[in-house]
Amino acid sequence: MAYSREDTIVLFDVDGTLTKPRNAATPEMKEMLAELRKKVNVAMVGGSDLSKIQEQLGPNTLREFDYAFSENGLMAHKDGNLFYTESFKNFMGEEKIKAFVNFTLRYLSEIDIPVKRGTFIEFRNGMLNISPIGRNCSQSERDDFERYDKVHGVRAAMVTALQNKFPEFGLKYSIGGQISFDVFPLGWDKTYCLRHLPEDKYKHVFFFGDKTMVGGNDYEISVHPRIVKSFTVTSPDDTIRFIKETFFH
Repeated sequence: MAYSREDTIVLFDVDGTLTKPRNAATPEMKEMLAELRKKVNVAMVGGSDLSKIQEQLGPNTLREFDYAFSENGLMAHKDGNLFYTESFKNFMGEEKIKAFVNFTLRYLSEIDIPVKRGTFIEFRNGMLNISPIGRNCSQSERDDFERYDKVHGVRAAMVTALQNKFPEFGLKYSIGGQISFDVFPLGWDKTYCLRHLPEDKYKHVFFFGDKTMVGGNDYEISVHPRIVKSFTVTSPDDTIRFIKETFFH
């Protein structure tokens, strides 16, 4: 089937898909995307903020993609121009945030774990990040807490307590990494960016990502009904191979 810029867009995850994790995009990848863009619309969607994405994709990122969705689409650019922003603060409102933070701090003050440091709540644009030990801990303390948490389930218990306390807030909790968990509104995963792509215009939406398994941060968008085909890749080389097979055969 022939796809065109009239009705087709290809969405790419960044880390592990367009680049090796936390690395820069290769000249070969940039050339491949430029060639693909002659045939269809090309977009990137990443969970990180724009500055971190530009570290990997380069300073001209906004000009090299038709759409650029940072923070899963909470910040959205089209043809290099910002056209949409949203934030956790704006969505939740101060009263709900205060109630949530107050309960969290009280809960943290009452749990007994071997070590506590500082920065227990980190307020980000699109989420809260909560760490029972505190993000200021050293790497060895981080490793120790991860082992302790596997046995005692500190983070899982805290998530359950927050879910029970604030069921009406419509929040999702994601335990990741060694020491913390994220809190964000339901639907603020990568599917969020799809609301910026008019359904009547884009009949064919493709997605490329490396974390498409259940629990991975590409899973929800990879199985979304608007995605006509999702590609699971293991490296940028995989991405290039699938692009050639699908759009340049």
